[in-house]
Formats: sequence, C-alpha cells, structure tokens
Amino acid sequence: MNNNENRVLACIDGSALTEAVCDYAAWIAQRVEVPLKLLHTIDHHPETATMSDLSGNIGLDSRDELLEEITRLDQQRIKLRLQQGKLLLEHAKQRVIQAGASDPILTQRHGSLVEALIELEDVTRVLVIGLRGKVHENQPDKIGAKLESIIRSLHRPILVVNESFKAPERIMLAYDGSSAAEKALDIVANSPLYKGLVCHLVCVSKDDGKGQLLEIAENKLKQSGGIEVVAQKLAGKPDLVLCEYQETHDIDMTVMGAFSHTKLRDLLLGSFTAKMLLHSKKPLLLLR
Repeated sequence: MNNNENRVLACIDGSALTEAVCDYAAWIAQRVEVPLKLLHTIDHHPETATMSDLSGNIGLDSRDELLEEITRLDQQRIKLRLQQGKLLLEHAKQRVIQAGASDPILTQRHGSLVEALIELEDVTRVLVIGLRGKVHENQPDKIGAKLESIIRSLHRPILVVNESFKAPERIMLAYDGSSAAEKALDIVANSPLYKGLVCHLVCVSKDDGKGQLLEIAENKLKQSGGIEVVAQKLAGKPDLVLCEYQETHDIDMTVMGAFSHTKLRDLLLGSFTAKMLLHSKKPLLLLR
C-alpha cells in the first residue's frame, strides 16, 4: 500500500476536542509512519423560503427584493464559514507539526461529513474524530449526531477522542471470542501502533469456555513480540465492568470491535459500542 492510500485522517470542526483530535492523529501518524490529513467540512443547511405563502401579504417587487437579500446574506454566511474553516485548518496544521507530524495535508470540503468520509475511505488508514462536535459538546449524555452513522458506514479503524491527549502507555483490548474480537486481536498483534505498550486483554463472560479462548489470544499477542500482555477474565455487565477496569488500572485507550449486533437488536437493547462511547472516560479505538 503506497502513501496515497495510507493516511491518518483527522476531522476538525473547532469544537473543544479539536486540539485533542490533532494530537492523537499526530501520535498515530508518527507511530505507523504514514502521512496525516486534516479535514474540515462545511455542511450547508439552506432554509427553504416559502415565498408563495407570502404572496398574498406582500407585493411582487417586495418579494423579489426579499429573495435577493436572503441570497446575499447566504453568500456572506458561506464566505465567512469558508474563512473560518481555513483558519481552523491552519491552526490544526501548526499544532500537529509541533506534535511531530510533518507536512500535513489540508482539505476543506462542502457537504455531508459522512459522505466525505465514505469518499475518502479507500485512502484512509485510521480516522480520528471527537466524541462530540460543536452541537453536543456541552451535552455529556450524548455522542455526536453523526458519529454512529460514521462508525456504521466506514470499514476503517476509528479513534473516538473524548479527552485531552495523553500518549498511551497502557491499552485495554476488549475480547469476547467473537469474529469482531478476533479481527481486533489480529490488528493489535500485527500493527506497529501498539509495539512497546502494555496491553490488558480483558474478557467479560460467565462462560468458563472463554477462559481457554482468552489463553489462546494471550499467547498470540505475546508471540507477536513487542507487546507486554496482562490477561484477565471478569464477570458482570460488559460495558460497566470494562469501564471500571479501565479506571482502576489507569488504561489510556480502549480497543475493541464495533457494532457487531444487528440494527434491530441495537434498537431493542441498545448498542454495546454506543454504551462504551458514553461511559468510557478514555479514547476508544474501534476496529472494523
């Protein structure tokens, strides 16, 4: 895979988590030795003016003048958002350079963030994005409005940032023996991103048979080399137990598979991934 198909992509929007997104993206780009791309999107939501409803109240000339004024103001708004976006990108560029990333690529796009990320999926190695954008940044009980759609739409690793940057030393790999967990295990075992880190391999299950699977997974990580492994089998409600373990053992980042259930099951029971996103106090790296 050449560099044009192998980039860390960081989404920035000027929210409180933007600087942390830049820092984590720079950290990943340096460890896996790939270019870093900074993306800012301008999603337009034009309000439809129902001028036909006003035709009985104002004259034709007045209506035309109002339409012209609305158009002029909309153009000014777009121009200001473009300028703001360029300033955000420039600030982000300086931050990632200070963090050690070289020659970051700056991209500004019009339209949906989800659509832009889907278009860029083939040239993305890891996506880094904040848990909440500007709309929900003061609502700790919510995740970003577009985040679930992004996670479901992309088949690339996604690091969801929820706090200021701290270079990870200890990670937790949530393991349950599922196909998603096995794929996540393979990625951790083979990626340079995790070399030199301590990996807490944690399985939450009442099934005694999972203990043997956990042992096999532990050996696989150890044989990969460069990763110190701590394996632990626990019981209880997975999302709560994992978050408690994370806090108790000072875990810097949690790694897990994402959205392994069906959409219908998620609607009825709630998604495990969504619960982890809400309850976790540390960044969550979702592997698809």
